[in-house]
Amino acid sequence: MTIKKKKIRAAIVGFGRIGRALFRLNDQKKFFNIVAINDINPDPQNLAYLLQYDSEYGRFNKTVTADKSHLYINRRSVSLFHQAKIENIPWQSLKVDLVIDATGIYRNVLAAPKLLHQGVRKIIITHSPEEVDQTLILGVNHSNYRPQKHHLVSSSICDAVAVAPVLKIIDRIFGIESGFLTTLHPWLSYQNLLDGQSASWALPGTTYFHYPVGRSSPRSLIPKPTSAVEATLKVLPHLKGSLRCMSFRIPTPVVGAANLYLRLKRQATLPKVHAAFNRFSKKQSWPIINCNDKPLVSIDFLGAEHSVIVDQRWTNLAGQRHLYLVLWYDNEWGYSNHALHLAKYITDKLK
Repeated sequence: MTIKKKKIRAAIVGFGRIGRALFRLNDQKKFFNIVAINDINPDPQNLAYLLQYDSEYGRFNKTVTADKSHLYINRRSVSLFHQAKIENIPWQSLKVDLVIDATGIYRNVLAAPKLLHQGVRKIIITHSPEEVDQTLILGVNHSNYRPQKHHLVSSSICDAVAVAPVLKIIDRIFGIESGFLTTLHPWLSYQNLLDGQSASWALPGTTYFHYPVGRSSPRSLIPKPTSAVEATLKVLPHLKGSLRCMSFRIPTPVVGAANLYLRLKRQATLPKVHAAFNRFSKKQSWPIINCNDKPLVSIDFLGAEHSVIVDQRWTNLAGQRHLYLVLWYDNEWGYSNHALHLAKYITDKLK
């Protein structure tokens, strides 16, 4: 007789753009039983409203209501908390196996190990801090996961989740001598409508050192540093010293792009480059790489579940060793889909 495995009990910490995308995706895929949500927004009705209606992804296909301590999704209840200190949530009584922290708050990373002493078995951090047991990107280094050692896991950042699988394929076939990455990243909620202080998201109450981020986000392309390569090197460490990067914050709400220039070690042709990505896209275990050959723009990739879409219309070679790629990725939906699949990969190995 086959014994059906009990569905993992999960919680989402941070019910912002990523947290709500995770909830919606899980509602589609039924990976986990989400039993708790924690967000410092003290208004349950507002949290219900934000889940029900979304300016980018449209209405949620379930009825969402709330009282002081619960969200109700078609009458199914989810416990609701508003704790700034995540260790104060009663994890043991909730019997939570998995916590996905989607806040971006650095303090939560430091507090996360305390949850492991309260019955939580695995924690996913949806950014790229140093203080984790392992950073994992599906299709790149997921096989490095060790269930007995890695309990606090980073799912990296949207830019690295998009770029790293592309780099791995190109490096394996042609070798990478050097490269430069420019990301075009949609605005984020900590940016300003009008010029003002550049507030930090990860360290609330502090000012971000890069003052241009405080400028009016709908008015300008804002050049800024990015941790995209730093995050990527955590999963492809052998490329250290070969890659540089910068970013522009752009006046659109969702869907990022990346321009990637690579100097190759071995000669390439465009048919070989296209074939490499097409081959991977057909055999992959998760929605990681997709290829596009149609005349599309960023909004056409809204809601794309793949980590990255390689736009083959703009793939180019100068000589046979200078490769130029244009990549698209839904920095909310595609990234959240990666984080959710990674969480499933990790928890599937729980005994």
